[in-house]
Amino acid sequence: MLMTLAVVVIVSAALVGGAAWGVWGKLPARWEGFLIALAGGALIVSSMEELVRPALQSAGVALALGAVGAGAAIFTLADWLIDEKWNSSGGGGLLASITFDGVPENLALGVALIGAGPMQIAALAGSIFLSNLPEAAGGAKQMGEQGNSKKKVLLLWTGAAALLSGAAIAGHVLLSGAPEALLGAIRCLAAGAVVASLATEVFPQAYSEDRHLSGIATALGLCLAAALAQLGGGGG
Repeated sequence: MLMTLAVVVIVSAALVGGAAWGVWGKLPARWEGFLIALAGGALIVSSMEELVRPALQSAGVALALGAVGAGAAIFTLADWLIDEKWNSSGGGGLLASITFDGVPENLALGVALIGAGPMQIAALAGSIFLSNLPEAAGGAKQMGEQGNSKKKVLLLWTGAAALLSGAAIAGHVLLSGAPEALLGAIRCLAAGAVVASLATEVFPQAYSEDRHLSGIATALGLCLAAALAQLGGGGG
C-alpha cells in the first residue's frame, strides 16, 4: 500500500506542479509544445505495453478491444460535451478533459499496481507524470490569461489532483480481489480514453505550439517509454 500511495502522490503532484509552472513559469510556448508531444509519445507506448497487452492475455481479444473502444467513446463524448454544449474552452476545457480522462486512467493505474513489478509501475507512472505536467502547465496558463486569479487556478488543479488520487487508491483497494478479466477490461477502458485524449487534446496542442518539431518529440517520447517497457519486461 505504501508503494501505491507513493506512486499516486508522485503522479498527482504533476498536476499541481504543472499548474504552478503555468501560473508563475515563463517557459516558451515551443518548449511547452515539445514537452507535451514527448509525453504523448511516451503515453502511447505505456498504454499499449502496461494496459492493453496484459489485458489481451487475461480478458481476451474481444473484451479487451471492446473496452478500448468504449473508453475512447466515453472520452470523446465527454470532450464533445465540454467543447460544444458547456462552452468550456481553453484552460478550463483542458482541466475538464484531464479530469474526465484521468479518472479511468488513474483507476487503471491503481489496478496496474496490483501484482506489478517495480519497472512496470515506473513505466506507466512515469508516462502519466510526463503527460500531466505540461498539460497542467498549459491549461493553468490559459486559465490565468482568461482572467482567473492565480489562487483560484491552483485550487482548481489541486482539486483535480485530489480527485484523481482518490480514483487510483480506489482502483487499488476496491479491485484488488477482482477477476483478471475484469481488471483487464478496466485497463483497456482507460487505454481507450488515453488514446482519444492524445488524438483530440494532446497532439493538437503540441503541434499548435511547436509545429513540426512535435513529430520529433513524439518519436523521442515513444523511444523513452519503449526503453522503460523493455526494462520492465514489456508489461508481461
